[in-house]
Amino acid sequence: MEAASAPYVPRTVEEVYQDFKGRRAGLLSALSTDVEHFCQQCDPERENLCLYGFPNGNWEVNLPAEEVPAELPEPALGINFARDGMDRKDWLSLVAVHSDAWLIAVAFYYGARFDKHERERLFNMMNELPTVFDVVTGRKLVKEKTSTNKGNKVTKPSAKQKAPEAQAKPVKQPSHPSKEEEEEPLDEEEDEEEHGDTFCGYCEKPYTADEFWIGCDICQKWYHGKCVKVSAARAEHMKQYRCPSCTLKRART
Repeated sequence: MEAASAPYVPRTVEEVYQDFKGRRAGLLSALSTDVEHFCQQCDPERENLCLYGFPNGNWEVNLPAEEVPAELPEPALGINFARDGMDRKDWLSLVAVHSDAWLIAVAFYYGARFDKHERERLFNMMNELPTVFDVVTGRKLVKEKTSTNKGNKVTKPSAKQKAPEAQAKPVKQPSHPSKEEEEEPLDEEEDEEEHGDTFCGYCEKPYTADEFWIGCDICQKWYHGKCVKVSAARAEHMKQYRCPSCTLKRART
């Protein structure tokens, strides 16, 4: 994506750090000061798009690199598809997380020949800066609070679905057990007979009542939330869910 600029390969820890800072500044501009322009660039009707940050502090929304393998690690693919399917804050937060992962990937790609101590020094220098996610969300770095929230999500009942359309579907998992079920556990054979026809469209494992499931509004298949990287909290903000397979089909067409 940077073929037009003069070839430059940072070689020292300091040079890689400066490259990291420049790219980070570009991504922050796209997701904060230039956010309206960024949203306009991410048209869901276009093909898979990526957000690139450049060492000079500029940014760009463009197609992925054509060469395989790419010259540098590639950013997250298809960020534009989720633009209208999620709350804007959640969507920008998701792009910010992928942007942080890309920044670290590029830095350590350049630092592949560094020794252990140089890599550690590079990471410590980068880690002194707030992440793109921190800046975009205004998150305070309180680890205890973060871990507590995550714990609540794990133990939360998994029967809640994402939207009225999904709730109208024949939900495969019981959301509210009856009194008889509370007093007397359902026989395993009966449970398998009742829900045995439900399999995850990704891992193909059968239904389990203690996990969050989500249904695709296009192909009507069901998936473990963890298999398609969708949490119950995130699903609540979606107007429509399109599974990875249907997303790829849409991109190809």
